Amino acid sequence: MNKTLLKQKALALAVAAFVTSAVVISACKKNNEPETPETTTPVTLKDYSVNPSLVKAMPGFENLNITTLISSDDVLPESPNFIFGAQPDGAGIIKNPAGEGFIMINNHEILQSVSRVYLDKNFKPVKGEYIVDSDGGMTRLCSATMTTPEEHGFPKPVFLTAGESGAESMIHAIDPLAAADKKNKQRTVSALGRWSAENAVPLPKGAFAGKTVIMIGEDESDGQLAMYVSNTQGDLENGKLYVMKRSNNDPIETNMDKGQSYDVEFVELDNVKSSTGAQLQQQTIDKKALMLARVEDIDYRKGSAANGREIYFTATGVSQGDKVTPVSGKTMWGRVYKLVLDASNPLKGKLEVAVDGNDNPGKSIVNPDNLCVTENYVYIQEDGDSFYKNNDHDGTIWQFAMASKSLKPMLQMNHRRTDATFNAKYNPSNNTQLSSWEYGAMYDISALTGIPDTFVVNLHPHTWTNDKYKNADGGTTRLVNNNEGGQVVIVRGVSK
Repeated sequence: MNKTLLKQKALALAVAAFVTSAVVISACKKNNEPETPETTTPVTLKDYSVNPSLVKAMPGFENLNITTLISSDDVLPESPNFIFGAQPDGAGIIKNPAGEGFIMINNHEILQSVSRVYLDKNFKPVKGEYIVDSDGGMTRLCSATMTTPEEHGFPKPVFLTAGESGAESMIHAIDPLAAADKKNKQRTVSALGRWSAENAVPLPKGAFAGKTVIMIGEDESDGQLAMYVSNTQGDLENGKLYVMKRSNNDPIETNMDKGQSYDVEFVELDNVKSSTGAQLQQQTIDKKALMLARVEDIDYRKGSAANGREIYFTATGVSQGDKVTPVSGKTMWGRVYKLVLDASNPLKGKLEVAVDGNDNPGKSIVNPDNLCVTENYVYIQEDGDSFYKNNDHDGTIWQFAMASKSLKPMLQMNHRRTDATFNAKYNPSNNTQLSSWEYGAMYDISALTGIPDTFVVNLHPHTWTNDKYKNADGGTTRLVNNNEGGQVVIVRGVSK
């Protein structure tokens, strides 16, 4: 890897050269990678962090090899003052077009910021900086997607990161290769609307040839699955915005049962660029949109252009304040939905419940958040810090097999509650609640590393706190003055 700072001239050349480089997309997003890895020599992966891995493999998945990539205590040789901040969520890794290594982009949700970490040719982190701080981010930044020429038909890479701090939040389009411009507030995309959005996910360019189709999830109790459609690939300005409704106009989520298929369509929203978030919300009611309990992530099936029209998304779930009683009309434990769009018309499709936490309350999926979809599996990452009283496990990543519909716990947070030394550092408040840690992005890096079945997983160990992690991005205004640590691990042996 070129270990110097990217120069301005190099950046211009880099963007042009990047068209031929390999990419990994956030939250397993959304990489139809070739069967043969693009790297000719596999990288050497090992524990690069001074902090231990905070996840463990579950029974039946003992073959998994887990190594650390970066954590908040790490000091990077070319930027010793850089702190890898709290809550790494949406992310992506690309080849460094100006060197032999890689560039990792990460949202830091609670910090309202985006970091850029340079990795050497063996994935060792060597330098870090923030390209968006809390002033430029303005709202919490949750999941994200790295759009690329190769996969999405965009003219250059763009990191789409979703703001999620109320109905007036917006989606940002960040250049991952540009010089750091941390406080820039002019990178929001008005054509994608105002939402408390979790992610904006372009479908692969082969799904609907010649079009840009972007799925947007709204993380609200009356949340939406929205769709932006442009007749030009890579266009973020001139398309139309739609929301999903059932064809029978029934907006109630729990009127849909597992094992059934439902006709859905997408209805256009009016005056999107000039409307407030509150006005767009009123339109979703007026247009009979399907009201879903927190659409927190979206991903599509890999392997072919047709597979790219098969979309999975979560409804994380909501409960009454007692953490026991459901809200009428809403999933409580959470669901994963499968949506198959019509090959000739992206505005029509079939919707079904793929996984329902209510099938085995507290013992199955609990508050599914992020998703990673491969050709044959859906990996479901929990955000169980709603702290439902009847939940019986810590935060888990579940493997759902599309063909057999089997659901198995694959990874789980490793709290080590009986280890006093470990808890003194990673749980100084002595929080004994189950599922106090959650997951961020999970995404495939097999093609970049040259190692099959290799994935990144981002972790939010919320009880790991230290004041030295405060203000890691250097911003001056933020919603919460958070002091958590964060971690990224690499997991090998994950079935695709």
